[in-house]
Amino acid sequence: MSLERPIAPDPYDLLPPVPSFTLTSEDVRDGEPMDVEFAHSSVGGSNLSPQLAWSDFPAETRGFVVTCFDPDAPTGSGFWHWVLVNVPASVTQLPRGAGSEATAGDVAGGAFSVRTDYGTNGYGGAAPPAGDRPHRYVFAVHALDVDRLGVSPESTPAVVGFNLAFHTLARATIRPTYAVKE
Repeated sequence: MSLERPIAPDPYDLLPPVPSFTLTSEDVRDGEPMDVEFAHSSVGGSNLSPQLAWSDFPAETRGFVVTCFDPDAPTGSGFWHWVLVNVPASVTQLPRGAGSEATAGDVAGGAFSVRTDYGTNGYGGAAPPAGDRPHRYVFAVHALDVDRLGVSPESTPAVVGFNLAFHTLARATIRPTYAVKE
């Protein structure tokens, strides 16, 4: 069964524009389907966050936030899959699996994940409804003018996003897709 809905706008098109920088991945490509390895276990995936690396961000960057958002989720508000805050400016890549709740702080210099829309802290992989069109997963790295965003692990993604609006110097994105066949 196909759920016919208009395509949601890219969430970052709705915010004030900021400069971009380079975001690459050995695991996901812009506009291309993700491997099941990066999908949620509820759809047979391994629930691993992809490897990400970034460069060419503003020299005055003091920290980063890494997020993954599905604007195509049939919720009216999208779906937050990952929000990793307080990544030090010295960290410019995350290995595959860094989004695990148990290891995020170790690989990202003490950073932590806030609760996703799955209700857990850490990366939650792609899991669109079976038979729905391919969903976009917007992986974003936000370069900040502060080293700590001033949120806690209990903060919501919306609160993090509100704070990002005031501290983002630049943003880089990769938008792979994922679909579950019926």
